[in-house]
Order: sequence, then C-alpha cells, then structure tokens
Amino acid sequence: MTIWTCATCAIEHPDTPAPPEVCEICADERQYVPATGQRWTTRDELAATGMRIVVHELEPGLHAVTTEPKLGIGQRGLLLQTPQGNVLWEPPGFIDDAGIAAVHALGGVTAISASHPHLTGSSIQWSHAFGGVPVYVATADKRWIRRPDSVIELWDGEAEPVPGLRMLQCGGHFAGSSVLHWPEGVGGHGALITGDTIAVGGDRKSVNAMRSYVNNIPLPRRAIQRILDTISPLEFDRIYGAFGIIDGNAASITRRSLQRYMDWLDGTPKE
Repeated sequence: MTIWTCATCAIEHPDTPAPPEVCEICADERQYVPATGQRWTTRDELAATGMRIVVHELEPGLHAVTTEPKLGIGQRGLLLQTPQGNVLWEPPGFIDDAGIAAVHALGGVTAISASHPHLTGSSIQWSHAFGGVPVYVATADKRWIRRPDSVIELWDGEAEPVPGLRMLQCGGHFAGSSVLHWPEGVGGHGALITGDTIAVGGDRKSVNAMRSYVNNIPLPRRAIQRILDTISPLEFDRIYGAFGIIDGNAASITRRSLQRYMDWLDGTPKE
C-alpha cells in the first residue's frame, strides 16, 4: 500500500495499491490539473530526489517548516509554540526524519490544522509522527478530506487547538476557510496566521481574498464582509500568510484592503 501525493498540490491521498484517477482538489474550479495531466508522487520518490524539510525561526515562538526544493503549491508551514503545546499550521506535503527531529527539538506538535483544503499537505503523516495528535478540519470542508483518518477532528465557527490560540472560520475561499489568532505574537502585539483565507498582496501592504486565486474568480460582497466582520474584533500587528508577511499595521491594512475590495465590487472605488 502506498500513500499517494498529488504532484501539483502536494496533498496526501489514501494509502492504496494504485493512485486515484484524479486529485479532486486540483480538478475543482479553484485549482487546476496541469496541461500535462494528473501526476502522482510518493514520500520515497521525493526523498530520492533530495527533497528535505527545513525548519527556521521567523520570530520567537514561530518557525517556518518548509521543503527544499519547493513542493506542490509551495506554502510555508508554520510551527507555533506555546507553553500549552505547539500547533503545526499547514504542514508541507512531505515529511522526513530530520524534519521530525527538528520539530521534536522545538517541543513537538500538539495539534495540526490548515486554513483550507488546498494547504493540508501531509497532515495525517505529520500527526502519526507525533503520536496521532488531532488534525482539525472545518466541518464545512469535510467533503474535501482526501485521506480520512481517526485523528481528524471536525469543528465549526471557532476552535481552540491549544489554550490561548483561536481558530476562526471566515469562509470565502472555501466555506470552512479559517485564520489562527496568536495574541502573544509580535511581542504581545498579536499576529494573525491566515494561509489563503486572507492572502498577502504582492506589494506587502495590502491583502485580498478570492474564490480562486489561480483562476481569478472573485468573491461576492457578502463573503468579503463576513471575513471582515470575523477578524475586525481581533488585535494583530502582523499577518503571516501562506506566501508572504505583512510586517506591521496589519489590522488596519486588512480592514482597508477588504473595504476597498467591496467598494470595487459595488462600483464605487474611492482610489
């Protein structure tokens, strides 16, 4: 039996003798199957190419967990340390012994989650490597689970994977798209870990939210308003997205950017 990984999105699939015909995540309108067709890979195959896990500090209490070279969508996994336990957010679609040892040295993993189905990576393999810790999946995104397992815990609305860290369901990109609020981040000024629920703009001074980023499908006003309403009560100075960081004044940047989005949807841009 083999754990199959989609080479395009790097999401693990059930351990079966043969790979699925297609990755349903990539076949959905929010993602894509390459022109060259569906391709699968495995942990052993990736290791044979020199793939490895790299862990490095972003700020005290927060480490990036990534692959070298880039794999799939190429998101940056995050290990968030707290005295009550560590959360692994959006782990990469690969795992190796050196990466496991590096994460163990930082206190291990208490819970695993992701902002949405595109960035779940090899969550189940990472969970099993740390004793079967829970993998949180929003109930609204249950249909997108690619590798069912008893470690999966469904949640709705709000969850606390470890005391002091809040996951909040915003919707938008996916019905269950969420963010993780870290009040003690940035020296107590707060950080919001957003994945692709709220994406960091290329200018690093704006954010955006889309149904599909790669296929340019926008969200309706009501979805943007829900995201804004969900995050507005939170205090945070920094955003860690899946692919970028807003390093200061992130709360006001988020509010301004999402309001600008809605103004353009309404045909009443102010700039």
